[in-house]
Amino acid sequence: MKKLFKYNILFILVALQAGCSGEQDSQEPIPTPNPPAQEKLEIKISPSVSGSRATDYGFETGDCIGLYVVNYSGGNPGTLSDSDNHVSNMRFSYDGIWTPDSQVTWVDNETHADFYVYYPYSSVKSVDAYEFSVNKDQSTESAYKASDLMTGKTINVAPTASAIEIPVSHTMSRASIYLEPGNGFTAETLSKSDISVRINGVKCNATVKLATGEVTPVGETATITPLFSDNCYKALIVPQTVDECNLITVIVDGREYKLHKGFTFQSGKNHNFTVILSKTSAGVNVNITPWDEDDTDNGGTAE
Repeated sequence: MKKLFKYNILFILVALQAGCSGEQDSQEPIPTPNPPAQEKLEIKISPSVSGSRATDYGFETGDCIGLYVVNYSGGNPGTLSDSDNHVSNMRFSYDGIWTPDSQVTWVDNETHADFYVYYPYSSVKSVDAYEFSVNKDQSTESAYKASDLMTGKTINVAPTASAIEIPVSHTMSRASIYLEPGNGFTAETLSKSDISVRINGVKCNATVKLATGEVTPVGETATITPLFSDNCYKALIVPQTVDECNLITVIVDGREYKLHKGFTFQSGKNHNFTVILSKTSAGVNVNITPWDEDDTDNGGTAE
């Protein structure tokens, strides 16, 4: 009887030991915590003007631009579209640095992207045919500046914490008209005269392809009143070819001096017109040189 009792105790101890061993073997390993996800980098930009902008001094406090960011896929560039880009027309305002309306980040820390910007900021219905107009009356600085559309891009950029430099350039053309005294005028009498200037027969509306800055003039022709600044009458003009017409009218004390000429206004170029006023011939002599000074004399005489 005692032997049987001992065997039962032994059996129970062995069973308990086996059960405890089974519980240990069936325990799941403690999971290792995942490393924290790498924080996405904030997108920062630093647009810079190629040449000079409307004010000739670069961007100013309060200026706003629109930014598009298009990601690469498998090493291939994406296509700029009206929407569904990684960033679509985010407004950045300038106050010493460029600040977005809301923070934007790279999609991750590896994917490259193309950056497109334009100035001044506006609503954009079509990136392939953005509608833009220069003001017909540019006699005030604000109206003149609002007519200075600029575009720029930087492509295949790797994610970085640094600001992305984006060169922007003028898409419009500019006419700079200088008046000089001829027969019957002196610098003093001309400075005391009542003078107004008009640029005639030009289209003021355009569509612009934001990815390339390509401009197409549209609509009817009109007359532009330029801004007078630093002894120069200057106006921003949609790039276009103007058929021969009364291109420039200078009115001095009620008398009109007309330049009949056809001309091609080129994107991103400043065309200088030196107008020599003569009472005896009522003529206007014009010398024209483009912004990049190609040494070509496109001048003529108006009657």
